[in-house]
Amino acid sequence: MDKYPDQKRAVQYLYPPVDPFDQRMLDVGQGHKVYVEQCGNPQGIPVVVLHGGPGGGCSSAMRRYFDPDVYRVILFDQRGCGRSRPHASVTHNTTWHLVDDIELIRRELGVDQWIVFGGSWGATLALVYAQAHPDHVRHIVLRGVFLMTRTELDWFYGGGAGKFWPEVWARFVALVPEDERGDLIQAYHRRLFSGDISIETRFAKAWSAWENALASIQSTGSMGDSPGDYARAFARLENHYFINAGFLEFDGQILAHVGRIAHIPGVIVQGRYDMICPPDSAYALAQSWDNCDLKMVRHAGHALSEPGISAELVRTMDRIAGK
Repeated sequence: MDKYPDQKRAVQYLYPPVDPFDQRMLDVGQGHKVYVEQCGNPQGIPVVVLHGGPGGGCSSAMRRYFDPDVYRVILFDQRGCGRSRPHASVTHNTTWHLVDDIELIRRELGVDQWIVFGGSWGATLALVYAQAHPDHVRHIVLRGVFLMTRTELDWFYGGGAGKFWPEVWARFVALVPEDERGDLIQAYHRRLFSGDISIETRFAKAWSAWENALASIQSTGSMGDSPGDYARAFARLENHYFINAGFLEFDGQILAHVGRIAHIPGVIVQGRYDMICPPDSAYALAQSWDNCDLKMVRHAGHALSEPGISAELVRTMDRIAGK
């Protein structure tokens, strides 16, 4: 019998909330301290959870996709966000710093091999990390694939997604003078790093709201209003990474290097109607990675909390655990 008969009620199939058995601030160097927590079974299968953004931070809800009797779940706030310090800092904050941080966490916690689990930007980071350190990865589970390409950035910040949400797009671009709208990432960058906290916060909220409005298939287009501190870290870090093309060596690097992880089994859980990370990236990755299983979830958008996506991720982790 299908354990998940009704995906509309998928939240009830998430594992019950659990408290961490270990919480620490880890000094990763260059003036950064990163918040790390562990929950579940200390002797269980290690899985590291990579949050989105960059700048999103981890949450207690992210612990609930894993059977706490089976998995040793490791979460951390990436540099500059969540409980990590300094807050909203982009200094010494690149993809390669984060890859080094993941390795430091692995060594610090005495893990030989682990499952790497990440969504959106977390999927990007999971792939880059696995390609850099394939010997330490036993399985890769991705949600809402983002390959950090120019095409993907142009889709979301160049008007592609805006064609589906013209009224929301109009609000996003309205803050920028017309002569700067040809490069919204750059235009927002000037304001997010202006040195004036009030301006940075105003544009950070607008940047965050544009993304939040398109995350769920159930969205009404409401842009919401994120807390100022959260929005500022989220927007500054995202913008910093995007304006630097993810600090990758060349456009299309992740797909070009997929051979480095060819031997690692993977699962991609992708929303069919993901407006933030359209499914063609997930499809292209799956086509290049023979050892990968693509699960396209109908009636789902981008968010981790989408019922169909939640159900498929729990199902995936149960299957990997041999349940």
